[in-house]
Amino acid sequence: MSASQTSDVPTLLVKIFGKDRPGITAGLMDTLAAYSVDVVDIEQVVTRGRIVLCVLVTKPAGDAEGELRATVHSWAESLKLSAEIISGTGDNRPRGTGRSHVTVLGHPLTAESTATIAARITATGGNIDRIFRLAKYPVTAVEFAVSGAETEPLRTALATTAAQIGVDVAVVSAGLHRRAQRLVVMDVDSTLIQDEVIELFAAHAGCEAEVAEVTERAMRGELDFEQSLHARVALLAGLDASVVEKVRSEVRLTPGARTLVRTLKTLGYQVGVVSGGFTQVTDDLRERLGLDFAQANTLEIVDGKLTGKVTGEIVDRAGKARLLRRFAEEAGVPLAQTVAIGDGANDLDMLNAAGLGVAFNAKPVVREAAHTAVNVPFLDAVLYLLGITREEVEAADLA
Repeated sequence: MSASQTSDVPTLLVKIFGKDRPGITAGLMDTLAAYSVDVVDIEQVVTRGRIVLCVLVTKPAGDAEGELRATVHSWAESLKLSAEIISGTGDNRPRGTGRSHVTVLGHPLTAESTATIAARITATGGNIDRIFRLAKYPVTAVEFAVSGAETEPLRTALATTAAQIGVDVAVVSAGLHRRAQRLVVMDVDSTLIQDEVIELFAAHAGCEAEVAEVTERAMRGELDFEQSLHARVALLAGLDASVVEKVRSEVRLTPGARTLVRTLKTLGYQVGVVSGGFTQVTDDLRERLGLDFAQANTLEIVDGKLTGKVTGEIVDRAGKARLLRRFAEEAGVPLAQTVAIGDGANDLDMLNAAGLGVAFNAKPVVREAAHTAVNVPFLDAVLYLLGITREEVEAADLA
C-alpha cells in the first residue's frame, strides 16, 4: 500500500518494550496476522538488552480493534513485556527535503556535546529522523539521519559547533552514492604513518637541525614546497643507499592504519597514497599494505649513494590533487565519489578536490578548509565517517 493510499486510512501504532529475547518480532507479527492488518511501517531498536519495537498497521476490519488490543496486551504480558497501542490516521508525516548523514565522534562522547549537536541541527531547520551507534571502540561514533536542512549549510553550522565543543562531526549528503565512494587516497607523513620521512633520513645524515630549520622557513612562507624539498634533500648528499632499508624499518604506522586499509579493501574500495616524501618508502608501504596506488618523490641514487637530488615528477600541493584525479580515472571512480585524507597545507587542494576531504589531526587552517576533521589518534575512525560500522570492521578482520 503506497503512502498516498494510507494517508486517510485509520491506523494503529503498536509499541512493545521490555527485555529483549529471540522471537519477539515474530510473535508480535503472528499475533497481528490473525486480524489481517497491513504493515505500514516498522522499526526496532535494542539497547543494552532492552527492546523497543514499533509497528504501524492498518486498523482491522469491522469492530475487531478492541479484540486486537486485548490480544496484543495479553501476548505482551505473557512475555513480561509492556505494550501501548495508539489510534491515528495515515502514515508518518513526510520527511523534509534535504537529507544528510551526520556522524559524531567522541572520545568520550558526552551527553552535553550530544545535546549541543542535536540543538544545532534543530536550529538549522533540520529534523532528526533516526539515531544509531556505529561504534563504541576506539571512539564512540553515532549517526544522525537528518531531513529538512540542506547538507552544505548544515555542514558549515555543525563544523563551527564541533570545534567549540571538541568533538568531530562529518556531514554528508544522504543517498546511494555514499556507499559508492570506492577510492580513498591518503597523505603519508603524519597521516598514514606517525613520522616525517625526511627527518628519518636526516637523522642518519646528522643534519636533523638543518632540515628542521628549512622546514620552518617553508612554514613561514619563505620557501615554497619545491624549494624546501630541494634544500632538504641536498643535505642528504653522500648518504649510503643502505640507509633506505634502515628508514623503512623505522617507519611507524599510525594506530588504526592497518585496520583502515584492510577494512576498505575487504569492502571493495581501492586505496592509494600520495606523498611529498619518497618512493623509496611509499613503494614499501604499498607492498606491505596492499595499496592500489602510490606516488611520491624519488631520491636519486648513483653508485650506491644519495646524490642530494630528486628525480621525476615533483609531488607538491598541486601534484597531490592532480594525482587524486589520475588515480580516480584509472580506478574508474567519479571524483565526487572519492575520499582524501591529509594533515597539512600541501594536502588542501587534494582535500577540496575529493568528494569528501578529511583533515586528520591537522593544523587549524586545514581543519577549517576541509569538509570534516578527525582529531582522535586513530586513523580507522575515518571508517565511521563513511557509514561503516564497528561490526563490519570486525567482520573484515576475520575475512
